[in-house]
Amino acid sequence: MARLAAARYGKDNVRVYKVHKDEATGTQSVTEMTVCCLLEGQIETSYTEADNSVVVATDSIKNTIYIKAKEHPVNPPELYAAHLGQHFLDKYPHINAANIKVIVHRWTRINIDGKPHPHSFYRDGNETRNVEARVSREAGIELKSAIQGLSVLKSTGSAFHGFVRDEYTTLGETWDRILSTDVDATWNWKTFATVTDVEKGVERFDQAFEAARNITLKTFAEDESASVQNTMYKMCEEILEKAAEVEVVGYSLPNKHYFEIDLSWHKGYKNTGKDAEVYAPQSGPNGLIKCEVARS
Repeated sequence: MARLAAARYGKDNVRVYKVHKDEATGTQSVTEMTVCCLLEGQIETSYTEADNSVVVATDSIKNTIYIKAKEHPVNPPELYAAHLGQHFLDKYPHINAANIKVIVHRWTRINIDGKPHPHSFYRDGNETRNVEARVSREAGIELKSAIQGLSVLKSTGSAFHGFVRDEYTTLGETWDRILSTDVDATWNWKTFATVTDVEKGVERFDQAFEAARNITLKTFAEDESASVQNTMYKMCEEILEKAAEVEVVGYSLPNKHYFEIDLSWHKGYKNTGKDAEVYAPQSGPNGLIKCEVARS
């Protein structure tokens, strides 16, 4: 016999753009998001008996994403995700949980002659601000915030030595190397009982995002890194210190390699060790280092 062990469904890759117009100053602000919404609940018969009476159409879910963006602020994205998820529980008694993912794409205001332009922006990289929300009748509102795709590089100030050496080892030890990665940082908030609890002190979310981003950049730049592992742990510790309502911080950092090129075969050029200036960036394979740090 077969049984349905788990199920969720909804709409993915819903692109949303919202503009805020300040009539007093003539300044406009913009937010562009990609939203995913997946529902769970008493929907088994739609799978097992072809019973569509329990299905909220994914097109209706898409429409709701737009409508809730009109009715509520989309900043911070944690609040928008909470409102969106709660709507489905309030509207449909047979839906038990809504899983929301919001990806906020980066638009930065253009400066013209040293002054911020009132309505013009540019895309300054692939970095995104992400939020995952699970809104359920049983557990309340669970939120995870993230920075993803923040590309960083330092040309010195990183080392790696003292690691295990055995018959499988070819990697040489180094006391000075290039360190580059694409930052994927996450932080899990304490569980909120209601949307009202999310709204109270809502500034916490922007403050934590700015703190996490600044800590990541400052630690990456200033730490005399003995390893990616140790550097990322220091980042986690400081974020937990700055954001009192965050319970767990995690990082996933690919180690993007830049290899020295031996050019001694051409006119005796010195291009290794302290003489290295020209490198070959590698697309793969790469190291991948992950950790999660919780409060003790």
